[in-house]
Amino acid sequence: MKEIILAKYGEIALKGLNKSQFEAILVKNVKRRLSDLGQFKITRAQSIVFIEPLSEETDISDVIERVRKTFGFSVLCRCGVFEKDYEDIKTNGLLYLEDELSYAKAFKVEAKRSDKKFPMNSPAICREFGHDIMEKYPHLSVDVKNPDVVVTVEIRETNAYIHAGVIQGAGGMPVGTSGQALLLLSGGIDSPVAGYMMAKRGIHINAIHYVSPPYTSDRARQKVERLCSKISAYCGDIRFFCVPFTEIQEKIKDNCPEELFTIIMRRIMMKIAQKIAERENLSALILGESVGQVASQTMGAIVCTDAVAKMPVFRPVIGMDKSEIVEIARKIDTFDISIEPYEDCCTVFTPKHPKTAPVLSDVEEAEALFDFEPLIDKAVEETETALKLIPLLKKELFNIYVDFFEKQLKRLKKEI
Repeated sequence: MKEIILAKYGEIALKGLNKSQFEAILVKNVKRRLSDLGQFKITRAQSIVFIEPLSEETDISDVIERVRKTFGFSVLCRCGVFEKDYEDIKTNGLLYLEDELSYAKAFKVEAKRSDKKFPMNSPAICREFGHDIMEKYPHLSVDVKNPDVVVTVEIRETNAYIHAGVIQGAGGMPVGTSGQALLLLSGGIDSPVAGYMMAKRGIHINAIHYVSPPYTSDRARQKVERLCSKISAYCGDIRFFCVPFTEIQEKIKDNCPEELFTIIMRRIMMKIAQKIAERENLSALILGESVGQVASQTMGAIVCTDAVAKMPVFRPVIGMDKSEIVEIARKIDTFDISIEPYEDCCTVFTPKHPKTAPVLSDVEEAEALFDFEPLIDKAVEETETALKLIPLLKKELFNIYVDFFEKQLKRLKKEI
């Protein structure tokens, strides 16, 4: 039986004269997400995107999983497609609903008749189809308040559609409708969540990460690349910038007061991120900071780091508890990767007693003890850029296999 997905708009349904621009970007995002799953006919009408597989071999469950993570849709409906004739709706619709109704105890019928030319109005459709359901499935009872299954019949311009329940979409705005920004991605729990939340508001995410070999390992970088891949399921393609930071951190350690190491380091990170953002025509920075969570995220510390900012700095988790951030991290499947014990550059040369209430003038005076600008420019020039994340996953998988075979080889040598 022919099936189709009705993906219903969220917030963009409220847009005015520019609504078509949001719709075009949303459809483009859907096509890109589904490009490797087969051929589809994708159309839009009445604040709905109709996604129709052109091959019977297409797994519609995979399609739903991809579209479910596409920002811009409030709900998805997996529907059977029928002629706008009540006899076809009755005969084939009851067959289509067999799996859902056979094991339910109570049901409810809803009808939406956007095509007013259809001879039956919505209450009549509900009444007649509900009667037919009870005749075919006599074990069922009607419960309009707490049904096990809500059967919906939608009469639209071209066809009738029947579905039994809805799937929650990701909500938000289509990615790409609100410009581009650069996410400072540390590898912890908070920054991937911050990127996800800003992508939900339509911002196209780019990510920047700082590495300090030999103090940080390749595993730490691979961990961040995997986090990028996870959030790209929601955010779309992510450009990944990897900044060498060892020399700068060593100069901070050698020339600046220990209690201000972290603040000065974050100020320099902001300067580098801004230079790369300006070079790549990105409009803002995104940080995963929450007020008071650590010493570098107190009000005074944020004032000191923001003093070097020349562009907007978004902190979407700024007022959230850690438990709330963790809940979102689990939802987007980044939590387990974030807690892997690979240290990033933020843990290098950590002061024993960091300043929790730094004064901006003191920080600027300490930073001026060494001229960091040449090193900042050098770090920007030596920044590596990865445009595609799928090959990085293959590289990571290859490294896992290499580690496995090396361990096996060592074990065999010992046995010999």
